[in-house]
Amino acid sequence: YLFTDSVTLSSPYDAGIMAGLSAGLEQHRLDLMILNARTCRQSGETYSQMLRRKGVQGVIIRTTVQTREVGLAILESGVPAVVLGDQIEGHEDVCVDVDSRDASRDAVEHLIGLGHRDIGFCTNIVDDKDHLDRLAGYRWALSNAGIDYDERRQFRVPANRQGGEQFVRRLAAMADRPSALFVADPTTCIGILTEARRQGIDIPRDLSVVGFDDSEARFSTSPELTAVCQDSELLGRQAMTILMSKLKPDAADAGESRQLQAWLEVNASTAMVTAPVEGSN
Repeated sequence: YLFTDSVTLSSPYDAGIMAGLSAGLEQHRLDLMILNARTCRQSGETYSQMLRRKGVQGVIIRTTVQTREVGLAILESGVPAVVLGDQIEGHEDVCVDVDSRDASRDAVEHLIGLGHRDIGFCTNIVDDKDHLDRLAGYRWALSNAGIDYDERRQFRVPANRQGGEQFVRRLAAMADRPSALFVADPTTCIGILTEARRQGIDIPRDLSVVGFDDSEARFSTSPELTAVCQDSELLGRQAMTILMSKLKPDAADAGESRQLQAWLEVNASTAMVTAPVEGSN
């Protein structure tokens, strides 16, 4: 499992991926090695040389927009590989991700249907395909509703609980804060819900929140979170099946889907606008 940016094993996404990979590892009597491309490559060494030195037979690669060329270099080297959470042109047969654009549009349309016109978008400080898909869905829904996209309502926040908590403290001080948020990262959203309670911001009366969920964390929040959901464990299983089809000729691909679909689940963290919100369009 090769990270090309920061290692994020504590995230619900990676926990689900690991659970999905584990079944395939056990079935095929393989071991998992976790590598960081930024730190384990020696001077002058190619990525394929590094992987061979480490004794890697096949690799599942996590990329971001900034590190996509790492995945491309490994794919073009001939090392058996699958790219996870991204799509690289010309290599779609070994790329597996979740399309969250349509479900993100549905999420923002849900907020608009509740009367919200001033909707913020909270995203990671690092761009990857997943977060860009969610931004595209957000902008698509606004455009369909005749609401102008305002880049000042796009907030970049570290994708961790502390980032969400710090963001809410900033939000609490805003005179014209939005009436609703679409939060593109699960762990950030947990921090937002926790700190909102401390700041006396009632969710959903004062602020409607749609988050993102890679597992079933939405049922453990108070209130239960309205969320765009994806099955990261299934994504890990798909990636392992495709990789094994490259490693072992007798391990058939079985037509595994290269792109799964996210879905919107409405729970208790969103509500109708009950009063005019200062600063709304």
